[in-house]
Amino acid sequence: MTITAAYQGVEGAHSEVALTAWLKTAGVAHELVGVPTFRHVATAVAGGKADVGLLPIDNAIAGTVRDGYDLVAQYELVPLTELAWRMDHRLLGLPGASASALREVLAHPLVIEECGRFLGTLAGARVVPSIDTGVAAREVAAGADPSRAAIGPPEAAARHGLIELAANVADHPDNVTRFLAFRGRDARDEVRALGDRLGASRKTSLLLTTRHERGALARCLGVLAESGINLAKLESRPVLGRPWDHLFYIDLEGDVSDPRIAAALEQLQPHVTSVQLLGSYDVTSGSAPPPAAPRPAAAAAPVAAPALPASAKGWPKAARPARPEGTRVPVGGGVVIGGDELVVIAGPCSVESREQVLDTARAVRDRGARLLRGGAFKPRTNPYSFQGLGWDGVALLAEAGRATGMPVVSEVMSVDQVERMAREVDVLQIGARNMQNFDLLKAVGKVDRPVMLKRGLSASLDELLAAAEYILAEGNPHVILCERGIRTFETATRNTLDLSAIPVLRERTHLPVIVDPSHGVGIARWIRPLARAAKAVGAHAIMVEVHPNPPEAKSDAEQALTYDEFSRIMDDLSRIGTGVDA
Repeated sequence: MTITAAYQGVEGAHSEVALTAWLKTAGVAHELVGVPTFRHVATAVAGGKADVGLLPIDNAIAGTVRDGYDLVAQYELVPLTELAWRMDHRLLGLPGASASALREVLAHPLVIEECGRFLGTLAGARVVPSIDTGVAAREVAAGADPSRAAIGPPEAAARHGLIELAANVADHPDNVTRFLAFRGRDARDEVRALGDRLGASRKTSLLLTTRHERGALARCLGVLAESGINLAKLESRPVLGRPWDHLFYIDLEGDVSDPRIAAALEQLQPHVTSVQLLGSYDVTSGSAPPPAAPRPAAAAAPVAAPALPASAKGWPKAARPARPEGTRVPVGGGVVIGGDELVVIAGPCSVESREQVLDTARAVRDRGARLLRGGAFKPRTNPYSFQGLGWDGVALLAEAGRATGMPVVSEVMSVDQVERMAREVDVLQIGARNMQNFDLLKAVGKVDRPVMLKRGLSASLDELLAAAEYILAEGNPHVILCERGIRTFETATRNTLDLSAIPVLRERTHLPVIVDPSHGVGIARWIRPLARAAKAVGAHAIMVEVHPNPPEAKSDAEQALTYDEFSRIMDDLSRIGTGVDA
């Protein structure tokens, strides 16, 4: 069976992305139809031009989307499923554009409400309402004006050839929209069955109007409470033309087929002037799963590798044969790690202040860095050392990334930080001390953010790849391995940077490999030659620490580079060939 599904907007709109995910989860073949307005969605389903439709009904920031409830009621549509969808808002622009140079930002009116704080930080940029997020992205792409940008999901960037100038731009990281999927009254049996495919819990929605008299609403709520029914939503609005009457949107937990709920609805009748049952429907558990990210273009395959060691049986997903062409990891802002370009990641060891991280971000960007690094949660050997600014530091790092148009990298230290950190930064870093924190590895494997996995202080390469396997096995394909030095008997340097690991890893795994010479030696003046060597042996990226005033750095001052030292390293790297194909 192939069903026709209607949504408001064009390809790349949040409604299209959510609708696609639900239909894929339900396991049905489908054809999507984008229409201009919410009303067109309702009429397409009511008129039989579409089997199902999808409308937003409320948002965690902007509140109730009244058109959603009203249109379902007006056209007597039948709810099938509620989707709780996290709105992944990104600032999207043309390649080469930067957030600081924007003069116009296009977005759906609801999205403008959801991203008001971020939009207020774009000095000089005018906000222009658009029909939907997909149309906004399409117009920016067609206009070829780098001073214009749109707010939309990452799928809109992929479909319209845009890049991400900033991620996580909603006013709150837990920005969820509830969508309602529905059918017509005379739908086919196959369509009627869609609401029962996910085996989820049930919810019932209704609209009621009470008399304008003292205690009218309280009596209605008392009926529901005495019946043991829990409310999931209660909101009112004035009835047009009847200024003293109010229409209430009510969501109940449970199905109308439950005798308790059926009896309670009957008992409401004496206390209301009207009641309209929209219907009972499935509720997906948690947020609807995001669609799989488009598979990035393959890098050129390296020279054929010899047979892998027997230990590869413990990490089959990480082994080179699992993806012989190599993995390319998109990290936002048009940056890809694992391709032909050497990517440089730079920034302070720790975020210390707004002024410090913004100044460093601008300095490294202007000198050629593509990603901004910064620590907010710092695991330190000495408990009295600076431990970072925590979530305040994360917010400052994200702000600096948006201001400079660079994706950001930061370390996540515990399982309970993962979900929130994944909404704030572009790449999650697993530090050397957590390389074998298997619960943490599983947690980052369940989010849709690239993961930089640092080699443990005394870990073998097989152990590093086994740790990567934990992440891959949970479904996250975007893992980046980092050689940052290992502990040996040598005391002249902080660690021993194992550059031999790069060609070995490139032979054994398809995952990108980067080098962190700052931690490898711990002395600023020795970082420059090791950065040159890292590129020569085939590293896909290099990560270094840079600070406006290294002697005053609150952590790892000895290995922090000045802006001038970083400039010299970037100049060296531009003149050195790569060992990728060697």
